Amino acid sequence: METGSNMTGSVVLVTGGVRGVGAGISRTFLRAGATVVACARRPGEAPVEVDGRAVEFLPCDIRDPEQVQGLVDRIVERHGRLDVLVNNAGGAPFALAADASPKFHSKIVELNLLAPLLVSQVANAVMQRQDSGGAIVNISSVSGSRPSPGTAAYGAAKAGVDSLTGSLAVEWAPKVRVNSVVVGLVRTELAHLHYGDEAGIAAVGDTVPLGRMACPEDIGNCAVFLASPLAAYVSGSTLTVHGGGERPAFLAAATASTEEKA
Repeated sequence: METGSNMTGSVVLVTGGVRGVGAGISRTFLRAGATVVACARRPGEAPVEVDGRAVEFLPCDIRDPEQVQGLVDRIVERHGRLDVLVNNAGGAPFALAADASPKFHSKIVELNLLAPLLVSQVANAVMQRQDSGGAIVNISSVSGSRPSPGTAAYGAAKAGVDSLTGSLAVEWAPKVRVNSVVVGLVRTELAHLHYGDEAGIAAVGDTVPLGRMACPEDIGNCAVFLASPLAAYVSGSTLTVHGGGERPAFLAAATASTEEKA
């Protein structure tokens, strides 16, 4: 039986795979030997490549059913198959729930929940026809399982992604495995917009038990694992990747000494 995370011969689609976490995921699949197609509404600032092998970029608004169908059709026409889908595209600007408009909330849910469902539907139709089936990896967030002030609709959408993961895993088995990577803090090229200068980024990293924020490739490694033969019996699962989570606030507020007494 084939084992390991060698993805040579596999065709992988990474939505939003040209910048940030998505670029890290694309690079990790390239490193594992896969053919990687990344889609986004516009290309990244620089090509995503590893050891002379580059990601193939195709433009697509994943909220548009016709564009998504055309994207998957083009991949199959070019490569003959689609083995892995990584639903990475998403995000949300900061907006307090009381101040944001209904249209704003609707668009956030559309991008972060309904669009991954749409792309998954189209990819599944291809994978079900393949002898080897396929794998879908949803990139979720800890915001789906803890309070998400300033990004409430985003957190609610990610909670929906985790629920969706379990439902699709049951509906589409045994041909297609569906899993979710629940992501914590990640340092990307835009980290300074969220956390400030290097001192601010380091201070935020210090709040994580492992002492740093994740890098995009940390998330990519987990996505490759879930798509690989190593995870052949893993479906309907959520893999939490947050460096140990958050230190409980009450520990910092407590006045009792935590030092061991002689």
